[in-house]
Amino acid sequence: MNYINELETIFVGHRNKEMAVPMEKYMRNQFSYLGIKTPERKKLLKEFFQASAILQKPLQQDFVLALWEKDEREYQYAALFYLESIRKKLGPTHLELLEKLITTKSWWDTVDTIAPKLVGYIAAKYPEVIPAKIDHWAKNNNIWLRRTAILFQLKYKERTNEELLLQYIEQNAGEQDFFIRKAIGWALREYSKTNPQSVKQIIEKVPLSNLSVREGSKYI
Repeated sequence: MNYINELETIFVGHRNKEMAVPMEKYMRNQFSYLGIKTPERKKLLKEFFQASAILQKPLQQDFVLALWEKDEREYQYAALFYLESIRKKLGPTHLELLEKLITTKSWWDTVDTIAPKLVGYIAAKYPEVIPAKIDHWAKNNNIWLRRTAILFQLKYKERTNEELLLQYIEQNAGEQDFFIRKAIGWALREYSKTNPQSVKQIIEKVPLSNLSVREGSKYI
């Protein structure tokens, strides 16, 4: 089975041009859309996974990369949904693939899935990737790699490495980019649900932007 052709036939058959317009507008016209809403897209993908048995096969990296090359944003979402569905097969060697996805066709919608759900999963299972890879992302010129480093522990709760989180925040505290400042605030906000006192201390210690402080303080 040609997985790409099969999925393209399914998606094009459910194209909704009227729905595509507000979806593209919401994403600031960064990408074109077929107009398939999330619930329908996930339903179609689950049916495709079952019919193709693709989830039972080894990770199909060519499939992921081919989806990433396609114009409409739903295909990138499909690639990430596939990776989420087979994430138990992911390991340190797949960070190169994820880095490519983070740094191409980059925007918050894909990066904010990759960071906690895929990179975070790998790093929890293989913590050696943190000094080997993620530490370097936190200082990279690419804002999306830095955002990933700040957010990869987003769902760790009590497993959060607070020292590492503080390190990445301090390294990026002076950044003027909205997506970095927002990521710092989001990471602090989530961690405040587990350890509000530590977050309060970080906010008092580190000279953060008003946006980061506002976001990070929401639950304190």
